[in-house]
Amino acid sequence: MPSPDNAVDGDVGGVTVADVLAAQARLRRFLPATPVHHAERFGTWLKLENLQRTGSYKVRGALNALLAGRERGDTRPVICASAGNHAQGVAWSAYRLNVSAITVMPHGAPANKIAGVGHWGATVRQHGESYDEAYAFARELAQQHGYRFLSAFDDPDVIAGQGTVGIELAAHSPEAVIVPIGGGGLASGVALALKSQGVRIIGAQVEGVDSMARALRGDTQPLAPAASLADGVRVKVPGLLTRRLCAALLDDVVIVREAELRETVVRLALEENLIAEGAGALALAAGRRVASRRKFAVISGGNIDAAVLARLLTDIRPRPPRKPRRRRADTPRPAAPAASVAAVSASPSTLLTAIAAVEETTP
Repeated sequence: MPSPDNAVDGDVGGVTVADVLAAQARLRRFLPATPVHHAERFGTWLKLENLQRTGSYKVRGALNALLAGRERGDTRPVICASAGNHAQGVAWSAYRLNVSAITVMPHGAPANKIAGVGHWGATVRQHGESYDEAYAFARELAQQHGYRFLSAFDDPDVIAGQGTVGIELAAHSPEAVIVPIGGGGLASGVALALKSQGVRIIGAQVEGVDSMARALRGDTQPLAPAASLADGVRVKVPGLLTRRLCAALLDDVVIVREAELRETVVRLALEENLIAEGAGALALAAGRRVASRRKFAVISGGNIDAAVLARLLTDIRPRPPRKPRRRRADTPRPAAPAASVAAVSASPSTLLTAIAAVEETTP
């Protein structure tokens, strides 16, 4: 999936690298950087967004959108539609900033995610049997009552906030980064942050839940998503803004089978002692098809229902991983150089200098 010549000029699809840097300056006061972990049996480094506030990367975009709105003088109550993680991110962010929030979630949304939204004081409305039905209802309420509607992915402030995952990864000198795709907000933001450094950005989707991959091939018809463990990426139509960004910046999209995804969730729990939801393990499941000596998979969330995890651990017997090859040299492999984080735009200034400059001008 080749990128056009201007794909790394810092301004693609209405969102710029400067927007991501501004988001980093805002969020660092609220959200500490999440750790990375080397999953040796998978041969992949993991960016642990399952350890993020609210258990998912989604809080980055939600918080950045509310902070940016406040800078613009927008104090309206906020409303969103979500299968769970975006709703929790909005609820936590609204609680921290003392903003009224309403979340519309479909019937059948995981009970732990509904409880998480309520814990932070947001109003929960359940409507419809799918994300798309909840989305239409939330838009209707926003229009009727003058609320600010906050998309889970197709919003410049949300995309910029998700892109801060990429800024944190830049410090670890990745060669390739694998990102799960639902609506495309995380993939768009991470690609914006890292593409100019020559990092390959690969999206991951599930068979039958691959509306973005189809859209990038020119098939923009709404897709009725198949049932999947990855409920967080079951999107019928990807965003218009994220579609343009992904078309310009992604190197490839890997389609994962449902059985591979389920096995990956179990292996993460048993071999790495890490809990991930279906969508959260999607990038790692795709990683086996990505050739790279230093690849990172974003573990995007850990909010899996306890009963679902128990069934998976009971039913799935993963194949044993291949035995490691014995290295000829006894000396350990040197670690990657500590990051002087390279600039992510065409500007010659370094990323850290750019962040400092943005912080000085950010209210």
